[in-house]
Amino acid sequence: MHQKTTGIVLHTIKHKDSATIVTVYTHQFGRVSYLVHGVNKKKAVVRSAYLQALSIIEIDVFHNTKKSIQQIKDLHTAYSFIGIPYDPIKNALALFIAEILYRSLKQTEPDKNLFLFLENAIQQLDHCEIGISNFHLVFMVKLSRFLGFAPNVEKTENHYFDLMNGVFLAQKPLHSHYLIQEVTADLASLLRVDFSTMDELQMGRQKRVKLLESLVEYYRLHVPEFHGLHSLAVLQSLFD
Repeated sequence: MHQKTTGIVLHTIKHKDSATIVTVYTHQFGRVSYLVHGVNKKKAVVRSAYLQALSIIEIDVFHNTKKSIQQIKDLHTAYSFIGIPYDPIKNALALFIAEILYRSLKQTEPDKNLFLFLENAIQQLDHCEIGISNFHLVFMVKLSRFLGFAPNVEKTENHYFDLMNGVFLAQKPLHSHYLIQEVTADLASLLRVDFSTMDELQMGRQKRVKLLESLVEYYRLHVPEFHGLHSLAVLQSLFD
């Protein structure tokens, strides 16, 4: 069936000599893999710049629910970046967030509220001027709400955060998957900010790295097959 939809580029991989498989989270179909031909050719209809991480695109597709890889008829940019491709920090954050999404969003069913959140978050990153070192942390917390394992914000004054059950506890849980008091306090502070106030979250590099590692572990416990984040080391070294 021939249809049009908006999508967000999560991942690309070369397929044979003249084709690329692009994984896109679409407004209409959820997560879909598309086969795109001739991306790197001079007269290509689809340019490689259109397929960079988190690009928001409009696509004209032949959607067949019986196929695992769909065909793209036409593609063009739905939103033109002003910051992400030209700022090394924003670009690294975009690669990290795209990888988080690629490993988290497995469903093919659409979620319009999730798509709108992602579209807004990408534009927030593109325009961000202050507090950018906290962006990925805020993003991961907010995304967890759509994935169904958001931290319970009750009793954030407690000393320990249970990573398995997503709750703040007064005593250590009986298992080993929990945050120590200092990191728990940082997580509680993170839960009180959003993209517009993230500059208010003041912490040094070591605390930020530890909080990021804790959030990645939280995702690993709640998202099946969530492992091997290649962009994590790059992101951490960039903020060093």
